[in-house]
Amino acid sequence: MKTNDTSKGNSLFNKKIVLFLISQNISLFGSSVVGYAIIWHITLETSSGFWLMLFTICSSLPQVMISLWSGVWADRYNRKYLIMLSDAFIALTTLGLAVSFWMGFQRIELLLIASVVRSIGAGVQTPAVNAIYPQLVPQEGLTKIQGLNQTLNSVLMLLSPAVGGVLLGSMDIAWAFMVDVVTAAIAIFITSFIKVEKVQRTDESTSVFAELKEGIDFTFRHPLLRGIIICYACSFFLITPAAVLTPLMIERSFGSDVWMLTANEMVWTIGTLVGGFFVSLHGGFKDKIRTIAICLAGFGVTFGLLGVAGNFAVYLIIMGSAGLFLPVMITAQTVFIQEITQPTMMGRVFSIVQIISASAMPVAILLFGPLADVMPIETILIVSGALLTLTAITYYVSYKKNYGNSNIAN
Repeated sequence: MKTNDTSKGNSLFNKKIVLFLISQNISLFGSSVVGYAIIWHITLETSSGFWLMLFTICSSLPQVMISLWSGVWADRYNRKYLIMLSDAFIALTTLGLAVSFWMGFQRIELLLIASVVRSIGAGVQTPAVNAIYPQLVPQEGLTKIQGLNQTLNSVLMLLSPAVGGVLLGSMDIAWAFMVDVVTAAIAIFITSFIKVEKVQRTDESTSVFAELKEGIDFTFRHPLLRGIIICYACSFFLITPAAVLTPLMIERSFGSDVWMLTANEMVWTIGTLVGGFFVSLHGGFKDKIRTIAICLAGFGVTFGLLGVAGNFAVYLIIMGSAGLFLPVMITAQTVFIQEITQPTMMGRVFSIVQIISASAMPVAILLFGPLADVMPIETILIVSGALLTLTAITYYVSYKKNYGNSNIAN
């Protein structure tokens, strides 16, 4: 399947993709600093699973509500401008949050409101970002570029909790917000130099509702897309305890020092850095379904082991090991979807993927958040880890049963 924006002889590392990777990773860095600062501030101020539940819902649910529409927009309009506008929208919101804190209005409710608005911006941006890669890179280079992107993500994610921890521990949290404002401005400036045309469509333009329905029908009638989306839903639901509740577990079981929360994020990021570097060198996966299943099982085992670590040093080693699987899984899933989806449907398909991944966590935290206030988080991690491993086995066995040794996932 060829995309319409990749010209003949286009090299893997061209000016467009280099600038795009730089801009998006700079933007990610700022957003990550703010995300860590907010969740740590809430954790240290409240020590409550209920408030973490509210934050998770506020930062995830709005993405779900806007994603279907943003998928249609990503297929209708120039994806580059959608990315720039959403970055600007998020930056302005964060600037307003910083000014409010400097003026003395520092309630947690304000952080939740800002998280809602930022989530809306992310909901518009993410489908456009995922859909634009096949316009910038030849199909045979998608895996390497995604692996490189995951490596760059990991490097910056290694720095962002450290920066967030320093700012939160030594300065006003508003300075963490300003990091996001500055990085968004830089990202928008760099993206403006990238020439990306709107995807040319041969079908007649219809109403937004009609295109929305068309995207949903295409996704759920496609057996491979349907299968991976069901896998997405189950896995993101079960990953939620490790993704959201581990800072609270650290605060309760090991200590409330900011450096511990920072170390937790940093070792995870070191693991993802190594995993992303592996993908960059490997260049591809012969069987993407098997790769996805192995990574999910790896998450299940390591998350379960977090629940029995007992010692903070052992906990950090296990958390770092878990991080190895993330870039491998994300790359395999993303490239698999890009390979089996036609270019004019790419935005809508990725919006549905985002809806599943973004809605699974708030739904899950409605269960796991209150549960964390009445039972040990370690127990929750052990059970969710076992269920993640079962999900991996079920997904792989189901695929092999229906498609055998077909190379459709290659």
